[in-house]
Amino acid sequence: MLLLLSILPVFFLAIWFFTVKMPGRPFDGPLPPLTSAQQDLQRRLERHVERLAKEIGERSDRTYAAVNRAAAYIDSVLRSLGYGVTALEFSAHGRTYRNLEAVLPGTNRRHEVVVVGGHYDTAVEAPGADDNASGVAGVLELARILAGTHPARTIRFVAFANEEPPNFPTATMGSRHYADAAAARADRIVAMISVESIGYYATEPGTQRYPFPLNLAYPDRGDFIGFVGNLKSRALVRRAITVFRAHARFPSQGAAAPSWVPGVWWSDHWSFWRVGYPAIMITNTAVFRNPFYHTALDTPDKLDFPRMTRVVDGMTAVVRALAGG
Repeated sequence: MLLLLSILPVFFLAIWFFTVKMPGRPFDGPLPPLTSAQQDLQRRLERHVERLAKEIGERSDRTYAAVNRAAAYIDSVLRSLGYGVTALEFSAHGRTYRNLEAVLPGTNRRHEVVVVGGHYDTAVEAPGADDNASGVAGVLELARILAGTHPARTIRFVAFANEEPPNFPTATMGSRHYADAAAARADRIVAMISVESIGYYATEPGTQRYPFPLNLAYPDRGDFIGFVGNLKSRALVRRAITVFRAHARFPSQGAAAPSWVPGVWWSDHWSFWRVGYPAIMITNTAVFRNPFYHTALDTPDKLDFPRMTRVVDGMTAVVRALAGG
């Protein structure tokens, strides 16, 4: 018992230093009014989520036609922004699915790549406003804001198919096909950002939960955006949250945790970890906060679009910094 008591402080100190401690200070206080540019961004985010989650609705294996309608919508938006879109097809369950990729070429470091992606499918019976129309909307708006810029590194904006069960975490995931192909080509992906469920927020005490041991260190209000990575991606987590905190007046928390911790690996970034690429997830923590997760009640009216707008605005600075200008 004495040995255990002597080890516990070291254990909790290690958790704090390697997992919890992040550069900068999280924003705390009243949220400022949205700027005119942010108000425009909010309207655009709302339109994307309404189109995907309300007009198209469930985008699961049992609604294959809706999956294709969502892919067509994403393709049309990216093309309207001036991008060429590559449909990267693969087979799963006897059907053809598509990852959709739009590329913003880099300049002097074009062979180094930053991937910004989110999945456009949903769980069965779920319209998926938060999971993950919100993430797709974020990716589309990041592509719009950055269109016409000249980053040093190449940015690939990717909409992934087949993240949800029965595909997760199997070889039929769209992001697994994408990451495996990138690794086979020896692509120099220096950072991957998985935009996963960024629309649901709650400000009351007790609205945020965590798996052990993260529950020992983080706040119990679901009013923040999370930056999550494994231990090998710790530098990327710290870099991303540093930029976000410098730019965005919005609460943020970061974690670089062992990949076995529940929730840490639950999205498309996991596919990139498998093949050795640094990758993080930007998320509202989904199931650990949102009571409508994977249900028919995950609808657009449950989302907090002003907060989601602040998050996407802050993510713009993160992507710019990772891509080098």
